[in-house]
Amino acid sequence: QVQLVESGGGLVQAGGSLRLSCAASGRTFSSYGMGWFRQAPGKERTFVARINRSGGNTYYADSVKGRFTITRDNAKNTVYLQMNSLKPEDTAVYYCAAGGSDSFPRSRMGYDNWGQGTQVTVSS
Repeated sequence: QVQLVESGGGLVQAGGSLRLSCAASGRTFSSYGMGWFRQAPGKERTFVARINRSGGNTYYADSVKGRFTITRDNAKNTVYLQMNSLKPEDTAVYYCAAGGSDSFPRSRMGYDNWGQGTQVTVSS
């Protein structure tokens, strides 16, 4: 088990940037692939980005590719999501999650640990 706490959300104008952080407790952070998901009001939670255990492989939803970057620092037990060129349709609660599978990188399957979420609001 790993506990996850997201931070860095907020209100930003379209075209702006935010960096989300997800701090993990426990000594086994580096053994988990990490993902970011988001959920807009009235919609399902959807995949945003994933990074494998070493940080060598990353995966993105088509809607954020080229604008968002996922990274991790295993020494700090933290995963980040740098979000640039934000659009109003990026407005959602963003969740980080530990687990998942590199065989199905865009699936919610296998993510056993979730944070509480952080709100991102992009105004037009």
